[in-house]
Amino acid sequence: MDYQVIKEGDLFILTDQNGDITANDENGHGLYTKDTRFLNRMEIFIDGEKPSRLSSTASKSYVASFRLIKEEKDKGAIEILRDRIIYDGVLYEKISFTNFFPSRASFDFSAAFDSDFQDMFIVRKYRTGEVGAIVGRKAGENFVSIQYQGADHVIRETAIIWDSKEAKIDSKGNIQLSIALEPQEMKSVYFYIVPSIDGQKGTVLSFDQAYRQLENSYEKWYQETTKAVTDSPVFNELYQRGSQDLRMLMVDVGYGETPVAGLPWFAVPFGRDSLITSLFMLPLNPGKVKGTLRTLAAYQGLKADTWRDEQPGKIMHEIRFGELVTTNQSPFSPYYGTVDSTPLFLVLMAEYYRWTGDLSLVEELRPNILKALAWIDDAIKQRGSDFLTYHQEAEKGFPNQGWKDSSNSVVHESGEYGVSPIALAEVQGYVYQAKKGLAPIFHLLGDEKKAAQLETEAETLKAAFENSFWMENEQYYGIALDRSQQLVKSVTSNPGHLLFSELPNAERQNQIAKRLLADDLFSGYGIRTMSTNAAGYYPMSYHNGSVWPHDNAMILLGLSRLGYKEESGTIISSLLEASKSFEYQRLPELFCGYGSNIGYAVPYPSTCSPQAWAAGTVCVLLQAMLGITPDALKKKITINPVLPKEINELTAEGLRIGSGAISVKIVRRNENDLNVDIIENTTGYAVICLAGNPAVLR
Repeated sequence: MDYQVIKEGDLFILTDQNGDITANDENGHGLYTKDTRFLNRMEIFIDGEKPSRLSSTASKSYVASFRLIKEEKDKGAIEILRDRIIYDGVLYEKISFTNFFPSRASFDFSAAFDSDFQDMFIVRKYRTGEVGAIVGRKAGENFVSIQYQGADHVIRETAIIWDSKEAKIDSKGNIQLSIALEPQEMKSVYFYIVPSIDGQKGTVLSFDQAYRQLENSYEKWYQETTKAVTDSPVFNELYQRGSQDLRMLMVDVGYGETPVAGLPWFAVPFGRDSLITSLFMLPLNPGKVKGTLRTLAAYQGLKADTWRDEQPGKIMHEIRFGELVTTNQSPFSPYYGTVDSTPLFLVLMAEYYRWTGDLSLVEELRPNILKALAWIDDAIKQRGSDFLTYHQEAEKGFPNQGWKDSSNSVVHESGEYGVSPIALAEVQGYVYQAKKGLAPIFHLLGDEKKAAQLETEAETLKAAFENSFWMENEQYYGIALDRSQQLVKSVTSNPGHLLFSELPNAERQNQIAKRLLADDLFSGYGIRTMSTNAAGYYPMSYHNGSVWPHDNAMILLGLSRLGYKEESGTIISSLLEASKSFEYQRLPELFCGYGSNIGYAVPYPSTCSPQAWAAGTVCVLLQAMLGITPDALKKKITINPVLPKEINELTAEGLRIGSGAISVKIVRRNENDLNVDIIENTTGYAVICLAGNPAVLR
């Protein structure tokens, strides 16, 4: 990547590879919280010049380090090490200087800071609007601060604090310090940047104390989540990276922690992204998804509002907190223009119960569940269709409202774009899965009428779908129906999600599984979003030929649940191989759809990294290798494992299911024979093993 980014809570910093934020930079570098840029400049100088970079790293998701030098050729250098963390709403920067000249060296260090308080949408050139102004600047012995009053009358402030008593503010407003060091002597200067909104701000600790507490919070995360180790260093690194990134991407806006979509531009709760990521996180720890369900329930639509594409019962797409939103110049407060968040909310609720047996959360959110179901039914009736469709109502909203939300993602064989209202294939699968999954839960709650209604509606939808979406010549489903109920016949990855929904019958499941791994869809590094034979195919397209790890993970969930071991193993292997091509072995949001014959996965030109559902993909790899399917309704756990060719041994410890945990070890004895050892089972559920020896409890 050509940037470095770290995040903690809802504060994140995006800089260049030197660690600097340069004024008037076009890349949007800055320190952000609540969709506002609190620093638009942070640069350091030695004797008035920028030092040169030796290296930079954010190998730990929550720490950035930059090694710089100011050198005199063949004489020596001053080394500058910048260590950066964020904790409790404060940015900490430790700048250490070491003299590598053979004699005493003196130099002037200076640091320049500024704040423009621009709304995230303005920074990204996504929106313009009427905004506030800087209303004051203050300076003290060891601080400067900049105050801004927004058009929303909110006071936003950035305080820059330093620890050196010798540092002074020069005529340009920069912080200046003269330093003298003996050979190999080191000196450190500490800066603390504190954003505040109407006086609300974090507490400044010492750098070391903040670092310890940050490290402790990650250690607590690891203790509370599933441990997974294999004989493959590639998987082990990918799993550790994914778990660490998921921890970094969590945020609490008042209803419990939920994953934001991704950095740098989507560090806020989403509907679809947060729900799919949470779905993936169930094998990591199902308790970690409660915050997502509560957050989205709290922001559930209350009224009909075309400005925000809101309807009663609808689950939001995205929420923002910046000045343009708080002054109603942007509809993202929240914005509801998504067709799949509402059924996915219900799918996650049903899957959460399958993993935990926790009826209390179902009962707590029962009103929200009923409202979401009512929105789905009302939306179908209002369009006069058998299917859930979308159509943009908000003037500043999105024209395409499925997960492939780019303007060209629904394209006919002719190359023409589908015209809304559009019914997406995978969305009908989500609706089917939601109703099918919730029916037995309503039975447990004593609402037999609702349970029977959901079962009937699910089967009616299934029959209508099979009649309308199947492409006989392709032996595959089309991506969508358009406004005229015409089938959009492009071959895409979307129907692969139907396997997880278990909507297709057994014969068509086989045909989908086979088709997904055909050469035109499968790149060798994963399943492409669109067939290479389709009219809209382009390997560098955002949605029409690229490879998205989360898309593959959704497909993998279905293949695994339905017992397609060979296909599951192939996809797992492909994603493990692709991960080798990316920095820190971090799966990005997407990458280009070129074939694996070129020898490496080609990065997409602009992509979120780290990104939540890409990070969560590794949890699905673990779940698929274990072949684990909990069922709280029947008090059983099914294990039907598959190990890809790169892995011969897997141990997973502390998978939280039911009221306890299960630990499993899988060892390959020969090509087609896996031995399954149940090391621990305190779940209270029976274990049914469909491979190798019968499960043995030690």
